[in-house]
Amino acid sequence: MDPGPSSRKRSASHPTLSFPIIFLLPANLGPEELQDLEDQIPTLTYDINEAEVVLGKVFRKERAEFELRKLGLTTEEVSSLELSSFTTPSKKRPRRTSPPLASSDIDSDTASEGEIQRWLAGKGPLEPIIKVVKLPWFTESIKAGEVLPIENYVVYTGRKVSRDPASASQPSPVQRAAGVMERALADAASKSTPFRPSSSHSKRAETTHATQPVRPTLRRQTTSEQDKNAHLPPIPDFLHTTYSCQRPTPVHPPNEDFIEELEKIRTARTLTGDKIGVRAYSTAIATIAAYPYKFQTAQEVARLPGCGDKIALLFKEFKETGRIQEARLDESDPKLAVIKLFYDIWGVAETTARDFYNRGWRDLDDIVEYGWDTLTRVQQIGVKYYDEFQLKIPRQEVECIARTVLEHANSIRPGFEMVIVGGYRRGKLASGDVDVVLSHRDETATEHVIERIVVSLERAGYITHTLTLSTANSERRQQPVEWKGDDRKAGTGFDTLDKALVVWQDPNWEGKDKDQHDRKKNPNPHRRVDIIISPWKTAGCAVLGWSSGTTFQRDLRRYCKKESGLKFDSSGVRNRKTGEWVDLESGPDGSPAPDMLTAERRVFERLGLEWRPPEERCTR
Repeated sequence: MDPGPSSRKRSASHPTLSFPIIFLLPANLGPEELQDLEDQIPTLTYDINEAEVVLGKVFRKERAEFELRKLGLTTEEVSSLELSSFTTPSKKRPRRTSPPLASSDIDSDTASEGEIQRWLAGKGPLEPIIKVVKLPWFTESIKAGEVLPIENYVVYTGRKVSRDPASASQPSPVQRAAGVMERALADAASKSTPFRPSSSHSKRAETTHATQPVRPTLRRQTTSEQDKNAHLPPIPDFLHTTYSCQRPTPVHPPNEDFIEELEKIRTARTLTGDKIGVRAYSTAIATIAAYPYKFQTAQEVARLPGCGDKIALLFKEFKETGRIQEARLDESDPKLAVIKLFYDIWGVAETTARDFYNRGWRDLDDIVEYGWDTLTRVQQIGVKYYDEFQLKIPRQEVECIARTVLEHANSIRPGFEMVIVGGYRRGKLASGDVDVVLSHRDETATEHVIERIVVSLERAGYITHTLTLSTANSERRQQPVEWKGDDRKAGTGFDTLDKALVVWQDPNWEGKDKDQHDRKKNPNPHRRVDIIISPWKTAGCAVLGWSSGTTFQRDLRRYCKKESGLKFDSSGVRNRKTGEWVDLESGPDGSPAPDMLTAERRVFERLGLEWRPPEERCTR
């Protein structure tokens, strides 16, 4: 359910502190707090099977066991008495008279030599131990500048147990390796060559999700391959940053075909609620999308920040077969296929999609027959127009819809200006919906105008349904909302612009009989249209926020927080210390920006960011 053990985060944070391998539980963590902790943990892994410590806001043993089970990790509790009986093998190992083991005799996922010796002696666990630890252990260690003793913070200690029926009759990695050693020792009786146990460290046992294939490790390179890698193109300077808002990311990158496979895996992570896995894949995808060269080798992928060996192995498989089996398995999983169907309903999030599945529903007809009255109005509309909302909107039609919206706005009050944002502005040939930002140099013109625009378009027959109508900005007289701090409830204060999310249908079609049009069905498809209204003083932030790819927006907010102490969203920028609005768009003399696109450029400049045109913000 994640990019795997080899995608362990590489971070320069706190390099002098020797933390164990840590998996971070997303439960009870807000998006920003989760991102902050990921940035700080130098030994972060996205694979719970690899972790030695699970860190999170967990305070009871029962909750800890529940979180582990939810992540697919089965454990059995280990008592403190049992733990104390496990002895660490001496570093001085006696010499044995047996031939050295060939590397090919040991399975690739064998345990450490110490574990093998303990198993042969009848001591110690056959599976590794994992500890669920309270979050303050890590944060207080950072403050103290040293890794604090973990004992006082442990909520639960368990032994990882394999419950895969297919492997129940198979020996464990420790048993396989121990069996090899026993055979080697038995063979040594008739040989005189002295045996010295290898001093090299064995590879960590790597477990995978039940539906995922066990992948081979990267093979050793030949001399010719090493020579080839020595001539790989240099990593661009902009890829050494962790912020995708500082990179040029084109709409069609050189490795687009590989990215599409990774996106399928990320979608599966979304559907199963694996937030950390989604973030990890999003980071890797954003990096690869910004890389300006076509990949040649897996090692070329592994060297990129946010990728690592797991993504490199996926590329190796993709290059050799033209596909990634993990993406195919996710696609062929019947449960995921149904959840994906529900997730594609407008107004249904992944948690709701899983809830629909858990109710026993398996298609749209089940929703209509058994749960129609339990749906929100927006979800009912999403089901009704499901097939039509899946259709892409050509650029020419996007422009036509936007032009109509602007005409109706100017019929109410002349002087409105508009920017088409979203995927259209990033250069997509077809869009899933239409997003437009409207503004006016006279601030009184934008107050409560959204309702009048919607009514005008409804009367003209363009808007068939209004899904959401927000007037939050007008309600506070268009004054920028102050930042209320990190302790606020999630979602409050974010993008508080006036907006209408509507269903659109062109009321005109070829051959329409104006006298009898009510008797004929309109053949034009229903479209999703978002109309956003911004006061002129924050129009640059609105255009920037609604134009950029998802990961670009995420990293822009992170950049503002980390580098400038600011809170950014599409409704403006606030100072995190004082909570006050920060004007980034006016001229040096306080004069307003001459147009909306100049205002957007000024936001980049005053945040200390190099200008990136929207066609370079395609972080997917």
